[in-house]
Amino acid sequence: MATPNLFVTNFNKNFTGVSATAAGVIGVQQSQFDMKLVGVPLPSCPTPISKREAFNLSKAGGEGDKPFAIWHVRRNPEMRTAIWARDVLRLPIKIVFTSAAQRFHSMYPRWLISKMDAVIATTPEAAKYVDNVRAVVPHGVDTSRFCSSKDKASAWQALGYGGKCGVATIGRVRPEKGTDVFVKTMLKVLSERPDLVALIVGKASKKHEKFQQDLMFQISEAGLSDRLLFVGELGPDKMPALMQAISLLVALPRYEGYGMTPLEGLASGTPFVASNTGYFEAFSNEGNLGTVVPLEDAESAARAIGSWLSDEEMLNRGSKLAPAFIAQQHSVEKEAAGIAKVYEGLWNGTNHG
Repeated sequence: MATPNLFVTNFNKNFTGVSATAAGVIGVQQSQFDMKLVGVPLPSCPTPISKREAFNLSKAGGEGDKPFAIWHVRRNPEMRTAIWARDVLRLPIKIVFTSAAQRFHSMYPRWLISKMDAVIATTPEAAKYVDNVRAVVPHGVDTSRFCSSKDKASAWQALGYGGKCGVATIGRVRPEKGTDVFVKTMLKVLSERPDLVALIVGKASKKHEKFQQDLMFQISEAGLSDRLLFVGELGPDKMPALMQAISLLVALPRYEGYGMTPLEGLASGTPFVASNTGYFEAFSNEGNLGTVVPLEDAESAARAIGSWLSDEEMLNRGSKLAPAFIAQQHSVEKEAAGIAKVYEGLWNGTNHG
C-alpha cells in the first residue's frame, strides 16, 4: 500500500488550544491531501491511526508524484516520535513543526526543533525565537463552527447560568492563564452590574487545585458565588454556543504564545478584552473589535469591560464587524493554504531542511 502524503499527529489526550488549531486545519486538509491523523481523536476529523500504523504506512514513500510523506507535528513528544521515524527507522519522511511560543524554548525542545525539516511560526514575533522558519502562518478559525447568533440575549438565556448577559474567560485554571487576574477584575465589575454573570471555563490540574480553592474563597467572601462561576471544562462541541452567547470574551493571561479564544469569540460576534500578550493586539483591529490592557492590570481590565458593556452601540458595532474581519484575515482556510505552501516547497525541493 502506498503511503498517504501527510500524517498529522495529536498525542495529547486533553483538548487544548493546540488541539483546536490542529482540528480546524485538518478539517480543510482532509479534502486537499491523502492524509492520516495519528494518535488521539480530534472532533470532526478522520479516525486516527496508531504510531505503529503510521510507521508502517510511511515505509513506502510518497504517493503519486510526492517523493516522501510529511509528518506535521506540534508538541515535543510528537517531534520526538517523528525524529525517531526519520532518523532511526530511516523512513522516507520530512517533518514540519508549528511554533507559537513568543519566548525562547528550553534546551530540549530547542534541540528537537533544530531537527525539523521546516518550521512554521504563527506570528512574526514567534519566528524570532526559532531557526529554520519557512513561513509565518497565523492560526485561523473554523467559521463553519464559530459564527454569530441572531439573538445573543436568547442564546445567553439558553445556557442557563442566570443573569441577563455574561462574559467568560476560557483556559486552564492556573496563574499563567491569569485566572486570578480575571477574578480580581470581575469582583470589581460584578459589584456594579447586578445583571451580569461571569464564567471561568476550564479545569485546574491537581497542582493548581489550591489556587482554584483560594479564588473560590475570595469569590464567596465577596458574596458573588452565584454570579462568578467555575463551570469546569466544556467539550469542543459546546464551545460555539458559549461564544455566541457571551457579550465579551475576557483573556488576561500573563503569557500567551498566540491565543485562539478571542479569535473564536470574534468569529461568533463577540468582542474581547485581553492582556498585552499573545497576538491579541493584532486581533483587536485597532481597538474596533477588542481592547488590550497591560499585564496583571485588573483595574484597566475592569474599566475596559465596563466601557464595552456600557456602550451598547460600540458593543453592537463590534459584534457585527467581527465575523467579516475573521473571514477575511483569520479563517482556517487561509491558515491551511499557508501551511500547504510549506508542504509543496518541501515536496518540490525549494525548501531544504
